[in-house]
Amino acid sequence: MSRVDVEGVSVSPDHFINNERVSSPTTFEDRSPLDWSWKLADVARGGAREADLALSAALAAFPGWSALTSEQRGHYLHRLADLVDEHVPDIAHVETRDMAMLEESLRLRVISRGARNFRAYADLAREYSPRRWSSNGTENVVLRQPAGPTVVITPWNAPFMLSTWKCAPALAAGNTVILKPAEWSPLSCSLLMDLVEEAGFPPGVFNLVQGLGEEVGAALVNDPRVRRISFTGSPETGRLIGEAAAKNLVPFTAELGGKGPFLVFADADLEAAAEKAAVMYDDAGQVCLAGTRLLVEKSVVEEFTGLFRVAVSRHVLGDSRDPATTLSPLIHPDHLARVRGFVDRARESGDHVVFGGSPTSTSGLWFEPTLIEPRSNDSEVVQHEVFGPVLTLQTFADEDEGVALANSTPYGLSAIIYTSSSERAERVGRRVRAGTIWVNCFLVRDLTAPFGGIGISGIGREGGEYALDFYSDLTTLQIKEGTTHG
Repeated sequence: MSRVDVEGVSVSPDHFINNERVSSPTTFEDRSPLDWSWKLADVARGGAREADLALSAALAAFPGWSALTSEQRGHYLHRLADLVDEHVPDIAHVETRDMAMLEESLRLRVISRGARNFRAYADLAREYSPRRWSSNGTENVVLRQPAGPTVVITPWNAPFMLSTWKCAPALAAGNTVILKPAEWSPLSCSLLMDLVEEAGFPPGVFNLVQGLGEEVGAALVNDPRVRRISFTGSPETGRLIGEAAAKNLVPFTAELGGKGPFLVFADADLEAAAEKAAVMYDDAGQVCLAGTRLLVEKSVVEEFTGLFRVAVSRHVLGDSRDPATTLSPLIHPDHLARVRGFVDRARESGDHVVFGGSPTSTSGLWFEPTLIEPRSNDSEVVQHEVFGPVLTLQTFADEDEGVALANSTPYGLSAIIYTSSSERAERVGRRVRAGTIWVNCFLVRDLTAPFGGIGISGIGREGGEYALDFYSDLTTLQIKEGTTHG
């Protein structure tokens, strides 16, 4: 079994199928965004063969895993959660070098969220109380039945936490899982498989297949043995996966990015709003939930912009391993080119770049925090997800215009509202089209709440009982009254 050393942490570059490490005849390079000349690993490049092996293993393991009680499956999930907590420093270490998210943030907050995901869904599944009632001379009960082998495809940003967010409810519901991480940041998910083995999961219950989306990803989602698919990524890829799921009549959930409005009303705490708006540049803007469209009431835009500039000036672009750094590099040269292309086209079309707008060097992957005042609401930089440290600034005259601007893109994943009025918060919150809306805060998550998008931001809901229902087949059992026991 081959291993690679990532600055002192040993990681397998191979797949994990049926509780064994499996290599492939070909590999793909995984390089660090911190220094693109630094090759972290040659990672096993899966295809149809590896997809078949993983699905065969998951299918064989399904009867035994699904037959366990929720308490029995919960034992494995709690053990895995404990192991995640024990290995937080190593997982954060590897993920920082693999996708450049700030190591301190990963170590203190993000990776431990993965452990909480496993515990939360294990407990929710155990505590499930099926609906029971009498009607038409029958006793009725709704049964939540495990659905079958599940394919989970996750993005390159926060790969460890987002993988656990999807895999935990699938496993808790009694499904077996094949996880396919993004090829730009696969290594922390490989560490997760080491912990799955250490936790004693039965062979074939939790598998990892690595490779390119158009190769192994396509092979997985097109296989008729798959009974659930969950994906996070771009709308373009989501449409392709949705077509494959439809062909085999497989339930499919997708979180497909956002272009969130950040509404600031004149009655808001402007300093708090400006400080939070500067947070939208965190992780180099590679956060789908970020409020990237600053919509500010016209009467306070000058005051807000001044406070915002001060807050942004405190950001420090640097090495993500350094606790002093607040802004990380972008994930990949191709993504840097994509972000730069959005800004260059904005300039060419007449949008005003207020500040920033360029890479910080000719060699690294850092891009300046950028603010753009678009010439119109139809500007490309307003209507399309940049997924980089690029925000836009627009003004509105009143509540109606602010809501209209907030709802003026095809996205609807999240929104942020700053106001001192609870009445306005609820009134505007009911009118803004978004799956999650934060008022005077950001990224506060309750694992029992539904999560998902509206419009091209996604299909379906994850979180709490909503996720467990998705990963289950719901059956209504009706027994005629008077049927004897025995």
